[in-house]
Amino acid sequence: MSQGKIYKFQNDLDTDQIIGSQYLLLPSIDEMKIHAFESLDADFAEKVRPGDYVVGSENFGCGSSREQAPAVLKALGVKAVIAKSFARIFYRNAINIGLPAIVCKELPDHVSTGDLMELKLSDGVAVVGDQEYSCTKLPEYMQNILNKGGLISFLNEEEKEEN
Repeated sequence: MSQGKIYKFQNDLDTDQIIGSQYLLLPSIDEMKIHAFESLDADFAEKVRPGDYVVGSENFGCGSSREQAPAVLKALGVKAVIAKSFARIFYRNAINIGLPAIVCKELPDHVSTGDLMELKLSDGVAVVGDQEYSCTKLPEYMQNILNKGGLISFLNEEEKEEN
């Protein structure tokens, strides 16, 4: 397993802060992704690297139900979003597009932007330095959706196996 850098954000981070509504008219997620977290960290899209993590606190992804919010994070290569809690629609949208959204109650209070983390998704464990944090272990069916890259890919694969 490889480590990724943490980018930490506050409580009640809404989808407008992840991707501003003015960018939703752009024709593709690739064009939108360069504006991720623009109002909070203008250089986020330039700094984040594939395999890095976004960490939030309570109610991550509240606000509108736009699927583009988790999609821009996935397009930037964010490996997972870890938070104390998620808005239900963000959580479902993230899983549907294949971006792990992991509940980890203790971790957000003990990490900072720039810390390195390793996520052992199948074990439900995040490791930062020499500290292990227990996270919600996703049920097998959700793990399968993530492993296939999202719900549509998962369903298409199931259909192929049935035929």
